[in-house]
Amino acid sequence: MKDKRLKLLKVLLVEDEVKIATLLKSALGDNFRSFLVAYNGVEGIELFTKTSPDIIITDIMMPLSTGLEMAKKIREVNKTIPIIILSAFSEKEKLFGAIDVGVNKYFTKPYDPDEILEYIIRISDTLGKKIIQLYSDFSFNKNTSSLYKTKEYIAIGKKETKLIELFLEAPDYILNYDDIKDSLWIDEDISDERLRTFMKRFREKTSKSLVKTLKGIGYKLNEN
Repeated sequence: MKDKRLKLLKVLLVEDEVKIATLLKSALGDNFRSFLVAYNGVEGIELFTKTSPDIIITDIMMPLSTGLEMAKKIREVNKTIPIIILSAFSEKEKLFGAIDVGVNKYFTKPYDPDEILEYIIRISDTLGKKIIQLYSDFSFNKNTSSLYKTKEYIAIGKKETKLIELFLEAPDYILNYDDIKDSLWIDEDISDERLRTFMKRFREKTSKSLVKTLKGIGYKLNEN
């Protein structure tokens, strides 16, 4: 069972049992844009931070940090990402704990991978609606952190992707010079010239008009 909508999504599986992780990746992985695996809650947080997945599937009982502890930390920075819990437990307190941290779905072992896939398909329409229309024919998919022009994917780097995300979070899509420097080059002393070079290369990959220079202030992302 394959669905084209899923090919836009990145999934993070957090499961300490290697056999189960391998089984799920084999059964589900090919349906998605990417299917990453972490083997404990600490690795899960690290991969979540580095890769910005669209969906998280996690076991509850794991070393270093449980799935619920990890989910609680993730909820502190992302209130909307779907979190699916896998557990051998059916006790009410475990289920209540999952509800408390805002888990979207709870599957009790043994479970059918097809049931998990069917659930993700059901919610994929909601995920796919987070597409922001920008200047001209440009659009940005917030779920997949991907830039498109007339539905054609535009390859940009991590810092350039982060730049767009910063613009979209900023009032009126405006960022001053220091905001950009501090966010893209943490703990680095970046010159104005280096920032201008970075913006020039970004425009070369996209469009000269996608980002407007506000003299003496910073930059503005142009919208439709």
